[in-house]
Amino acid sequence: MNFPSLKNLSESIKYVSRRFPFEVVFACIGTTAAIAHIELDGIREVADNWSLRILMTASLGLLLSLACTLFIESSGFKQLKSLLLKAAAALLATSLIFLLNPLTNHADQMRFFLLSLSFHLLVSFSAFIRRGSIQGFWQFNKTLFLRLLSGILYSAVLFLGLAAAIGAMNFLFNVNFEFDTFYILWVCIAGIFNTIFFLAGLPENLSALDDDFSYPKGLKVFTQYVLIPLATVYLIILLAYEIKILIAWNLPKGLVSNLILGYAVFGILSLLLVFPVREQDGNKWIKTYARSFYFLMLPLLVLLFLAVGSRVFRYGITEPRYFLIVLACWLLFISVYFLISSKQNIKLIPISLCILTILSVYGPQSAFSVSRYSQKRILVNIFKQNHSFTNGRFVPLKKISEKEAKRAMATLAHLIRQYDLEVLQPYIDRDLSEVTDSLSKKKNHSNYRDYSRYELLDDKITWANNHLGFAGFSPYTGKYDAVNSTAFTNSYTIISKQSDVAIVKGYDYIIQQSNFRNEKTGNVVDEIPVYQIFKESGSMMIIIDKDSAVFNLKSLMINMIKDSSKLKAFMGNSDLNNAGYGDKHGYELPQQMLLFDKKTKHYSITYRINSINFRNPKNKAFSISNLEGIFLIKKLN
Repeated sequence: MNFPSLKNLSESIKYVSRRFPFEVVFACIGTTAAIAHIELDGIREVADNWSLRILMTASLGLLLSLACTLFIESSGFKQLKSLLLKAAAALLATSLIFLLNPLTNHADQMRFFLLSLSFHLLVSFSAFIRRGSIQGFWQFNKTLFLRLLSGILYSAVLFLGLAAAIGAMNFLFNVNFEFDTFYILWVCIAGIFNTIFFLAGLPENLSALDDDFSYPKGLKVFTQYVLIPLATVYLIILLAYEIKILIAWNLPKGLVSNLILGYAVFGILSLLLVFPVREQDGNKWIKTYARSFYFLMLPLLVLLFLAVGSRVFRYGITEPRYFLIVLACWLLFISVYFLISSKQNIKLIPISLCILTILSVYGPQSAFSVSRYSQKRILVNIFKQNHSFTNGRFVPLKKISEKEAKRAMATLAHLIRQYDLEVLQPYIDRDLSEVTDSLSKKKNHSNYRDYSRYELLDDKITWANNHLGFAGFSPYTGKYDAVNSTAFTNSYTIISKQSDVAIVKGYDYIIQQSNFRNEKTGNVVDEIPVYQIFKESGSMMIIIDKDSAVFNLKSLMINMIKDSSKLKAFMGNSDLNNAGYGDKHGYELPQQMLLFDKKTKHYSITYRINSINFRNPKNKAFSISNLEGIFLIKKLN
């Protein structure tokens, strides 16, 4: 493999910068944003969010600008008009930074993927919108494909070589390169080197491609002996399964949709790869295979519609089901077109798929609008059926079956994860933006650990479940849970002030409490085994060699809150009392009140609670949902 020389690389950079100036700028911006994301991840969430938004916008801007440049070159526009069109495309792409917010809105991550896919498809045919040559279109995309593979190979080899050099410097000269250096290296190679290498290989004389009839023999061999056999295996499995369904008269399983899409992908890709040689002598089998492929797609599409329809009828439309429906309709259209059309215009495949992809991103017909409407309707119907929907608002449920609770909680979780808590605002009297702000401040009382956006999202779901009357049901199974049944009214959070500071004067060891589950964990201190055991009944035991001490947390907590007037002075603020666990009682106590001492034959042991969440202490269903603390150990003479 011959790598480009420094001279060729320098000339390529100049050529690419002249021909694709906007694309190079977007590549540099995206690379810088990616490096910022690596450095800021987990440190500064707001800045990290903006770095991700800039990275997404730059990626989309590069693709849209490239499609615009190829369209301009194929159309022969004058310089001023070309510059205005390129600037308009760049401005349009830049405006997406105000629409995409992936860390706040999970659906924006999928929107980015869809826009990226549609812009990739746009690049594939933008130079041939005004030109009708199928041969030139095929040769252009063959060049794109091969150039992309070459770029990935060159970039991978370059990265491995430089990474090995950095590792050698670390080893030989004690240079302290952190591990994120390798991530940054890969980002620079993929973002700058690979982009320039790819752009430098794009054909400039597009009209000359119409007369290019070269065809890589290896491509035909790969298609004939790899892709087509794979598609045939899929076909045999699917037809056998379809016969089984007809005999047993059962609805198809959901997994069958993936198999059908796999067959469609392998089949269409194989037909596109051998399209230019279908008329050559000895290749008549290609036309026969193409016709049989599209004909056999029809019964499989019936199976696909049944599989998707059964899920939609039961559970409504979600984004994945929306895409399955759209792909099924698109495959039906493509199959019918290639069966009845004599033109066999393969440009229709990327053009139609690009249009459908763009339509599914924004607007009332988009995947997100349709899915949101469908899931909201399911939730509203459940509340209506249980007489808990008044004046267009949800009323907390008093009674509901486990089956309906499971469905409602799953729908709630899906809506909040995809569109955040504010998606429920039309149905809830409380200001949900204030609730979100209150939940997000919970981290101010948890300095002993990080509080990620994923935990915040879980807390929002928990808050919604409790507020709407699902506190008595498990969020994971939907089944009624006596422990959780009073969580919203009898739940306590107690934290220690300055929980990240421990005064260890007078002690020999400090050991972090490592679990609050019904299990045994161990450490070794000065060759002495130390074990911790948490019991679901509410006790924490520590075993040091042959000594043991038991801290009855249930009794400690019940005694502590027995006289609420004494604790009133330590009542936490509104943020603590509205924590994601649905707590109604939150206290921030001095460290001295959360120290509990035990003595054994050889040790004096103090257990200090940093944070504890417990529920329903007045009943038998006492339960600790979270516990963090430390053991302070002193040897006795």
